[in-house]
Amino acid sequence: MLRGLGVTMALPWMESLRVWGDEPRGGVKSSEAPVRLAVLFSGNGFHSREWWAKEGADGLELGQVLQPLSDFRRKMVFVRGLYNAEAQKGNIHSSQTGNLLSGAPLASGGEIRSGTSIDQLLAQRYGTSTRLPSLVLGCEKSNPSVHKNYSMLYSSHISWSSPTTPTPLEIYPALAFDRMFKDGAQKGDQSVLDAVLSEATDLRRQISSSDGQKLDEYLESVRDVERRIAQAGRRGELQGWRPTLEKPDMARPADGIPQDIGEHMRLMCDLLVLAFRTDTTRICTLKLNNDHSSLRFPNLGVDYMIHHLLSHSDTADWLKVNRFFLEQVAYIVRRLDAVQEGGRTALDNTMLLYCSSMMPGGHDATQLPVVLLGGGGGRIQGGRVLDYKEKPDRQMCRLYLSMMDKMEVRPGRFGDATEPLGEI
Repeated sequence: MLRGLGVTMALPWMESLRVWGDEPRGGVKSSEAPVRLAVLFSGNGFHSREWWAKEGADGLELGQVLQPLSDFRRKMVFVRGLYNAEAQKGNIHSSQTGNLLSGAPLASGGEIRSGTSIDQLLAQRYGTSTRLPSLVLGCEKSNPSVHKNYSMLYSSHISWSSPTTPTPLEIYPALAFDRMFKDGAQKGDQSVLDAVLSEATDLRRQISSSDGQKLDEYLESVRDVERRIAQAGRRGELQGWRPTLEKPDMARPADGIPQDIGEHMRLMCDLLVLAFRTDTTRICTLKLNNDHSSLRFPNLGVDYMIHHLLSHSDTADWLKVNRFFLEQVAYIVRRLDAVQEGGRTALDNTMLLYCSSMMPGGHDATQLPVVLLGGGGGRIQGGRVLDYKEKPDRQMCRLYLSMMDKMEVRPGRFGDATEPLGEI
């Protein structure tokens, strides 16, 4: 840790420091980087004809939606045919999303009850080892309304701390940054890096030259995120919705969120990468938008229709929005893969799950779109397509049992599954 007045900042993995303790824990040597879990979600499914992958002579061939991930085909597992049986009961967005990461039955009729999600189950195991048990980020506000007898909170939250408690969602980059690095509840005026500069200078004398270069790169990446958050705050902009007035009829808060959806998502992606690089947390979910989303995408020239309505088509604009989401995933993957952690990269030490709660936007959840990226600490082989569509026991929760196994957590049963997927 680097410490300063009101600031505590964890360091990235370094070859010349034991940064994860002196004793091995959970089957992982203390000198090795830990395995991490990231779950990325975008609502409303994908273009029905362009979400596909197949194994070819030169590796995976990808449909147009997945093309942004083409550089990482060797570190990617495309999974087809998994589903959540409980999500079939309501057959609407909220009933298909609220149990996406748990497979639990959902309560309706005004009651809110789901199940503890995989990320929070793992956070309960690893949360005491890091500054934050988990980081739960989003780019669109929660919707508290009710749709066809189901709470829209189900559409707004994929992470659940308990069956009755959706994990609080942080959509403000500045507040997420403060949670990661600031000791107090309030945002201070002092730069995080300025506060720890003295300790960083002392540390540089104790580490190898390659670790010194890594430290400089890391500190600069923190500075870059801090600077971009400050610029967004000075503009006082809001994000993710269109105001009903051309001009505000009240003063905007000082710390806003970028109006440009691309800028907002990119900041959240950078915060996820920083959280893993600093071991601030080993568990992160990033909800790029809600299911039944009302986001628009003027940055793509697609400003005439909200995301939910656009999803009920297979137009070129729908494909463009799909690829925009995949570009965010690819950005995170690229950044993690550029970070060396001993003999592996941060991506090799991560399991990044990208999914939605339906295949196309027409509410078809009989199979779910699933992509798994990263090596899970060298435990997952990429470059494969796994097809369970015509197989029995194709519960999505079997995938979660497999992923938990890579982090030495074996509950025996999760949701509606008792056996992991042996191929993962």
